Amino acid sequence: MLFQITSYLKFLWNSKNEHGVHSPFVFNLLTKCFYVKKSKPEYLILKNYRKSLLKNKSFIEVTDFGAGSKVFKSNRRQISKIAKTAGISPKRAELLFRVTNYFQPKNILEIGTSLGLATSALALGNNNAKIITLEGCPQTATVAKNHLEHFDCKNVDTIITEFEDFLVRTNLQSTDYDLIYFDGNHSRKATLAYFDLLLTTITNDSVWIFDDIHWSTEMEEAWEEIKNHPKVTVTIDTFQWGFVFFRYEQEKEHFVIRV
Repeated sequence: MLFQITSYLKFLWNSKNEHGVHSPFVFNLLTKCFYVKKSKPEYLILKNYRKSLLKNKSFIEVTDFGAGSKVFKSNRRQISKIAKTAGISPKRAELLFRVTNYFQPKNILEIGTSLGLATSALALGNNNAKIITLEGCPQTATVAKNHLEHFDCKNVDTIITEFEDFLVRTNLQSTDYDLIYFDGNHSRKATLAYFDLLLTTITNDSVWIFDDIHWSTEMEEAWEEIKNHPKVTVTIDTFQWGFVFFRYEQEKEHFVIRV
C-alpha cells in the first residue's frame, strides 16, 4: 500500500492536463475522448451490467494464473465481491468505452476477461468490432460469458485459455489487433512476454492499454521497458493505465496525464 501511495504522489507531481500537451494527436485524444463529460446511453448498460454482478451472491472457485490478489486470501470467492473489488471501476469503464468509440477498432484482443466489466465497455464502444477475450479461469469465464450474452454483447468471443499458450498457438503474423487491453497477469515477466509476442500484430494505428502499471515495482519496471522499446513512439501514463502507440510519423514522447 505504501508503495502505491508513494507512486501516486510522484504521478501527481509529474502529471499534466491538456494545457501542457503540444502533440496534436494527444491533445485531440484528451479533449475529444478522455475529458468528454457528456453522458452516453451506453453508460446505463454498463451500470446495469455492474449492478447485476453486485447482486450475485454466488461463489465460484477462481483459478489464478497471475500475480495473485491483494484483496482475496482464498480462491473461493463471491461474485459480488469480485465485481466490487477486482473489476474495472465505473469511471474507467466509461473511459474505456469512450476510447473504443473514439478509435473504432475493428479487431480487439482483451487479455484477462474476469467478469467482463471491461469487456462490455469494449463491446459497446464499437458494436461492429470483433472482440476476442481470454480468461484462464473456467468458472469466471462462464459468469462473464453469461452476462455478456444477457446484455446483448454479441460481438465477443470468450476463450478459456492460459494467455501465453493462446498467443504462442495463434498465427499472430497474420493478425492485426487494432486495440489490445492487457489486464491478465500483473507481473513483469508475463507483461513483457505478451508485449514481445504481440509486436508482430502492430500497425500505425494500434492502440495498446496496459492496466495497473503502478501496481508493483515489477509492473513499473515493465512499463519503463515498454516505453523505451524502439517501436514505441507515444505513451500516456494515467496512473491506472498505460497507453502505448506505434505511430511512425511521431517523435518519441511520453506523457503523464491526469484523467
